[in-house]
Parts: sequence; structure tokens; C-alpha cells
Amino acid sequence: MNLMIETLFAAPALISLGPRAAPSGIAKSAAPPPWRILSDGLCGDCQGDLRHHGGPEKALHHYPRDHYDAWAKEEPELADALAAPPAFGENISTLGVTERDVCIGDVFTFGSALLQVSQGRQPCWKLNVRFARPDMARRVQTSGRTGWYYRVLREGVAEPGASLQRVERPLPDWPLSRLNELLYLRMLDRDALAQMAELASLARNWRELAARRLARGAVEDWSTRLEGA
Repeated sequence: MNLMIETLFAAPALISLGPRAAPSGIAKSAAPPPWRILSDGLCGDCQGDLRHHGGPEKALHHYPRDHYDAWAKEEPELADALAAPPAFGENISTLGVTERDVCIGDVFTFGSALLQVSQGRQPCWKLNVRFARPDMARRVQTSGRTGWYYRVLREGVAEPGASLQRVERPLPDWPLSRLNELLYLRMLDRDALAQMAELASLARNWRELAARRLARGAVEDWSTRLEGA
């Protein structure tokens, strides 16, 4: 897998979303090169809620450009909003690679940086506001078109035209599509949850989520994340 990247996206400032004017870095635009990629994300990118966004396990967000056409076909009224990335607040958008093609733990070189897929995206209510659709976050979740996050194994610098090139695949049986299916569709598959809880390359909070489902025999409440407090 070798993907040429011409543009990265960053939020130079925060915006306010929702009735409580929650700060958000979802409104991204093209980031000027060279791109410095640090352990907690792209230099110059802002996150409004550091408890749930950004940080070492969510340093960069990748959302497939392939999904834009699918959304526009399902919801023609969103066509203008989906004219071009980064409508979903992503840092990276590419064609030809989706959640079926990327596995947890995949390692990529990008310029002099080294990135590793750490987890999928758990969509939140801010997507509802972004697209003026009260169910958009839930639809992103159910569709499996979530995108994914990278952790930074080695900080570095990249320029336009640099390739995102996969160099390691430790967990070929765990594409993001399988993880999304387990989290949101086959939610109490105990055997799969037990395996998920032991995936060393998976972000710790996701491994803990799997362990809690096993211990409780129940699925966590999504309402605050998907609908807002």
C-alpha cells in the first residue's frame, strides 16, 4: 500500500458548536507545508476537547475520500457539504483505501515520520451539528464509514507528494471493518471481544471497552456521545 499525499488538514482555530458552544477543531483547512508530525498530532492543529479528541492515540485522523460519494448518494442534500475534504474533520483523506483495507497495528512511513493505526473513530454528536442532521453521528457509526486514527511511533516531517507507505502488518486478521462490526453490530460476541481485549496494538481504552462488555454482559450507553449531553 503506497498512497501519495498532497494535502494535510488542520484546524488553525477552534469554533463553537451546539447550544453550549462547545469548542471544536472539526473545521479544518489545508495545512501549509512542511508538515511537522508530533507525538500528539499535526503541528498547528487544534482540538477543543482533549479528553475525547487528539492526544497520542488519536494523533492523526484519516477519513477515506471514497466515502464522500456514498454519503452524497444517500443524502443528496449533503452534496455541497461533501464537495471536498475535510468535511469530517480529518487530517488525511485518500482514495482507494477504506476500513476494509487497513488493519489495527498497521505501520506506515510518511516522510520521516512513522505512524501506526491505533483505533477507529467513535463518531460524536458534533457531526450532527456539522451536517445539520440529528442522526449523522449514529449513521456514521452504523455504516462503518468511520475512518481511523494513527499514533506516532516516530516524530517527523513530510512534504506534499510524500507517500504514506505501509511497512508492517502485525494483525492481518483485524481490519477496521471487523472491529467496527464487533463494536456496533455484533456487540456481544464474547469470543471476538476476548480477542479484542488482548490486541496489544489497539488503543488501551478500546481494549478496556471490550473487557467491560465481557465483564458486564452488556453494551455501554452511547447516547451522550451520539446525541450530546
